[in-house]
Amino acid sequence: MFGGLAFMCHGNMACGVIGSELMVRVGVNGWADALTRPHTREMDFTGRSMKGMVYVEPDGYASDEDLTAWIERGLAFARSLPAK
Repeated sequence: MFGGLAFMCHGNMACGVIGSELMVRVGVNGWADALTRPHTREMDFTGRSMKGMVYVEPDGYASDEDLTAWIERGLAFARSLPAK
């Protein structure tokens, strides 16, 4: 998905990897907050900003705690959606 590896929860994408960046689905409501975190940027895979999705650079998930927090954030959003 998106040219990388995607991880799904109940049929909904939670997070994934493109190159060395982590992509996390945070939802529209969590998007602005996610972008205030260090080493994040808007996901612009299509050339346009994809609201609800962020890229996290390697420094943003270098520690186990940071990686776990991002994955949990993506899973929480995916779990909030109806199963597919």
